[in-house]
Amino acid sequence: MAVATFAMGCFWKPEMIFRRLGGVEDTAVGYAGGHVPNPTYAQVCAGDTGHAEVVQIRFDPERIAYTDLLDVFWQHHDPTTRDRQGWDIGRQYRSAIFTHDDTQLAEARASLDARQAELNKPVVTDIEPLEAFYRAEDYHQRYLEKTGTVCF
Repeated sequence: MAVATFAMGCFWKPEMIFRRLGGVEDTAVGYAGGHVPNPTYAQVCAGDTGHAEVVQIRFDPERIAYTDLLDVFWQHHDPTTRDRQGWDIGRQYRSAIFTHDDTQLAEARASLDARQAELNKPVVTDIEPLEAFYRAEDYHQRYLEKTGTVCF
């Protein structure tokens, strides 16, 4: 199994999107990219932790490639809005790819360049190595499934 971690606004919808893909074995929502260890949802929402809301995906690279996950990442959020997705505003809602190794880093950079070539506005997506992933509180895991919310 391999792991990918993406920030693309509120983590609930991305989790549902990635869970539905063949080859994805599991997902978890949480926080990454900040300076506060073991943050809570309230702390992240307040904006002082530096963390982004993220979805972490455990996938079988024999069934789905990391580049395919990157394609889904680009298709399901606006990478040209800094620190914002829709109504959600703040650094915690930024667009970011947190890489797990050098291969993911190279593939993420190449995909960003390809996406930028398609758009008329600058892509503001951060690409950085994942230093730590902090799993969000249990009530956030599979939140849209638990609440029966359909978002697309």
